[in-house]
Amino acid sequence: MMALGTLYRKTFDLDHSDTSAAAFLNRVVKLVVGFWTAEFFMTTTLWLLVGVNPAEYVPVKLAASLASVLLTLVMSHILAMIRALNIAAQVFVSAVLSVLASLIVTAIDYRLYTYINPSIGIEYDLQNFCYMLFFGISLFFGWSCFFIAYLYNLDARAQERRLAITREEALTAKMQALYYQINPHFLFNTLNSIVGLIEEGASSQASRVVMSLSSFLRKTLEMDPLRDLALSEELALQSEYLAIEKERFSDRISVTLDIPQELRTALVPSLILQPLVENAVKHGLGCSSGDLKITISASQAEDRLQLSVDNVSDAGEVLPMVKRSGLGVGLANVEERVKARFPEGGSLVAGPVSPAHFRVTVTMPLRAPVADRLADAAIDTAPVVTA
Repeated sequence: MMALGTLYRKTFDLDHSDTSAAAFLNRVVKLVVGFWTAEFFMTTTLWLLVGVNPAEYVPVKLAASLASVLLTLVMSHILAMIRALNIAAQVFVSAVLSVLASLIVTAIDYRLYTYINPSIGIEYDLQNFCYMLFFGISLFFGWSCFFIAYLYNLDARAQERRLAITREEALTAKMQALYYQINPHFLFNTLNSIVGLIEEGASSQASRVVMSLSSFLRKTLEMDPLRDLALSEELALQSEYLAIEKERFSDRISVTLDIPQELRTALVPSLILQPLVENAVKHGLGCSSGDLKITISASQAEDRLQLSVDNVSDAGEVLPMVKRSGLGVGLANVEERVKARFPEGGSLVAGPVSPAHFRVTVTMPLRAPVADRLADAAIDTAPVVTA
């Protein structure tokens, strides 16, 4: 039995514990016993319908059924061992095994009738013997076909699990690759800012930027690429990034947050806003002489969370990204991350509102932290107390 369980465990990618193999083998045994139990009661019912008293026949039938259970388990073991063969070969082996098993059970049945309990009074001649033989063949062959289909079903489910794991691993690798593109892109831009401050002679500012950059990178590099953050945590990280940029551009940047209180706990992918804010600063200030107003807002549209980053030139200048067609590296990166993470509910839309106003909107499913969901469930199921 343990050898059969080990075979099944290896064959169907079961857990490497004896408990899992034993549980699977237990299911097979239950199926076999259930099959022959159903056959026993159906046969007994037929005897009653034709006026035969089954009381004297039951001991003989129980012995034959026990032999049938044991032979069916042996057949199942053989079919499991040859399951790598094509379906025609499996059916052929099943037919041969069914004939052999039926011959054995019919012979046992015949001997019990003829020599052990001849008082039943049923004439057991060659015709009856052949009838029992073909009846047994149909039962054993029916079980074999069912078991082959059962094996194929298990194999298909195991294949689906393997494909699901492969897809998950591929998605994880893609998410990590997209995530790790953020830090080099941001790092190069910030280092350029530091170089600019040094060239301008603002060594104290450059020193503060280096310290701020060190703190920001330490937090982001220690972060799990697949971890979600509360929107408030993501905004705190962006505040650190904007503090770095303000050191270079002084008072040319003004930032407004329009975040409803109920959305501050919504879960978002880590650093999902950073490329959007970076894009606004880089193209809004780096290529213009005016001031820049950045607005980070959040809104709810049914079961979707929408995050928007607007940048407006106070001087009324045409922003560079308004003239450009398509998405840059940073925005394309965010779009891929969102679509990979939320295939059915993630999107990014970017475009001009006016020549001096550019907006990027990221849409994703609205998700609350686990603790909040559990608290809401507790409130929903709590009894109402009335005075």
